[in-house]
Amino acid sequence: MRDLGLSEAIRAAGGVTELARQIGISQPSVSNWIRVPAERVVSIEAATGVDRAVLRPDLYSGKKMAGDIDEVDAARAQEYALLAALLLRAPDAQLLSRISQLRADASPLGLAHAALAEAAEQTNAERVEREFFYLFIGMGRGELLPYGSFYLTGFLHERPLARLREDLAKIGIARTEGVVEPEDHAGILCEIMSGLASRRLPAPPDSDRLIFDKHMGPWIRRFFTDLENAQAADFYRWLGALGRIFTDIETEAFELPA
Repeated sequence: MRDLGLSEAIRAAGGVTELARQIGISQPSVSNWIRVPAERVVSIEAATGVDRAVLRPDLYSGKKMAGDIDEVDAARAQEYALLAALLLRAPDAQLLSRISQLRADASPLGLAHAALAEAAEQTNAERVEREFFYLFIGMGRGELLPYGSFYLTGFLHERPLARLREDLAKIGIARTEGVVEPEDHAGILCEIMSGLASRRLPAPPDSDRLIFDKHMGPWIRRFFTDLENAQAADFYRWLGALGRIFTDIETEAFELPA
């Protein structure tokens, strides 16, 4: 029997099939869930608008979040979750509306938020879906291949992916059934980093530093720069700028002594 959080997510999405489509996995995988898997909470929250405390109250009670995670890590987790949600699938109208309300300040990251919010307000779901197709899917392949193996070796499913899988296994993170993309996809790596920053994914201390330094730092900035300058990018141009600025901040932070 499904728990209340999963049932609410399915209701908000418009059914099992639609929820599966919005988070980019197969319908049978969602049908087999009893509750929302921990590693899917952030993406389902972004897709449906259902608060994580409703989706998994056992993980996200207010006291636990306030006591166990500081404001910086909470903000990092939200930033990674936004990147993951938009890199793994095209946003629907509801998510675009939420993005258009992003708060901004005068910092480089705040200005990137403002630019992305403005782009979300000026587009629509149909246009962004076509853009996503040309960027990441295409007829045969998209303009960009958002995979660590490709950026580091020029080929897919190469040794960088195997090394990533080895390190994920060491910190106790397993591949979710029904996920099509390999773990070195930029969106999946951002989803993992969101889980590590928020402590939603149980892992040893500094696991986020390990994953970023070894498996994102060597290539992820180049990917976001390529996205920012891609011919097919309009809305996603501003996501590329946001990702580039944010990962520069992460790189500088991780270079500081632990």
